[in-house]
Amino acid sequence: MKIHHLNLTVTDVSTTQRFLETYFGMTCRANRGKGFAIMHDEDGFVLTLMKGSEVNYPKTFHIGFPQENEEEVNKINQRLKEDGFNVEAPKQLHGYTFYVEAPGGFTVEVLC
Repeated sequence: MKIHHLNLTVTDVSTTQRFLETYFGMTCRANRGKGFAIMHDEDGFVLTLMKGSEVNYPKTFHIGFPQENEEEVNKINQRLKEDGFNVEAPKQLHGYTFYVEAPGGFTVEVLC
């Protein structure tokens, strides 16, 4: 058994969609106006984005994008920094990892 999909409520569907496409290779399968998007990855996982006026995830809530190696983690970290995101350098914790606040109101972890 595996998890097939996840729905995230976000404050801005279009901006969140572009963020996930740009940095994490997700593809938008369908949109319904500015309020709903269906995204997927190469493995068939489906992530839906639904517009909400308020987003209040618990402080520790996040979604993760595992990478093949530290070099890939560093590349994404550097690209996010260059594009103006507030990210700390990756650290060795439970893996080589860093976190970024995604547009839309949730946190993303990048790790290997």
